Amino acid sequence: MSSLNASFSLNISVVRPEYFFILGLSGIPYSNLYYIFIFIIYFITVIGNFLVILLIVLDRSLHSPKYIGVFNLALADIGETNALIPNMMKTFLFDSQYISYNACLVNMFFVFLFSSMQSLTLVVMAYDRLIAICLPLRYHVIVNNTSMISIFSAVFMFNSIIVASMVSLVTNISFCKSNVIQSYFCDHGPMFRMACNDNNINKIMGFLYTTLYLIAPMLVIFLSYLGIFLVVSKIATWERRLKALKTCVSHLLLVGIYFLPIFFTYLTSLLLFSTSNSRVISTSLAYAIPPMLNPIIYVLNTAEIKNTIRKGFKNRSLPIETVSK
Repeated sequence: MSSLNASFSLNISVVRPEYFFILGLSGIPYSNLYYIFIFIIYFITVIGNFLVILLIVLDRSLHSPKYIGVFNLALADIGETNALIPNMMKTFLFDSQYISYNACLVNMFFVFLFSSMQSLTLVVMAYDRLIAICLPLRYHVIVNNTSMISIFSAVFMFNSIIVASMVSLVTNISFCKSNVIQSYFCDHGPMFRMACNDNNINKIMGFLYTTLYLIAPMLVIFLSYLGIFLVVSKIATWERRLKALKTCVSHLLLVGIYFLPIFFTYLTSLLLFSTSNSRVISTSLAYAIPPMLNPIIYVLNTAEIKNTIRKGFKNRSLPIETVSK
């Protein structure tokens, strides 16, 4: 305890540690193999999302409202992945599980900022599909590049304010009991539970964050697709119904692989079904796998992106003389 107390500094009535110890995968069998698995996921995620961003930037035919959503989702995927996995790899490579107080708050801000961007981007993409199917004649009036850029700018500002408020409230916590975070990053929940002063405001903020970025988005997306299915059910032929629903397949897959693992992790944590180790593994997988799968889903299920890739390969395979002509 003397070494722990030595790491604390008193700031008025709030006790703040100079550093935190992130428990991570300590004590988990075969953790080295898991670190390697996570690094492979990281590599695929960064390359895949970067290629999607590059395709959208270079191909003017993809400069449309739908792909502005895909572009923002890819940016959020890269941001969240880089906020999470490099810190895990630092532990694996250098056996360093310590992080300074200020660096921990910065880490928390960026993890939750990009995670909230992923969540609300999927909501905006559901809105795009809703207007496209339910109001096809007015789609280009309601949804255009300018309106989508404005929506995503507003979403980014809103998320920044909410996440910054959540992180700023953590500075009011006195960590006089422990500086060991039972997670693999500077997670808000495990941190405010270490408080030895009143942490009710942080509990409320945690509940607000969960409501805004997990429960509310799932409800809005569900209602959006309920409206879509009601409209599609009124279409006369099965061929036209399937054609309309086919435009939603990629988005529905993205929604499923993002929300279901996170919802399952939160549910098991609330019901106390999971141990500390299982929570770390399930949470890390819930945050790491969706960003890896998102670009794969869009490449495999979107005709426009597949056509762009085919055109790129065809242009590279043409003889130099043909290209010059």
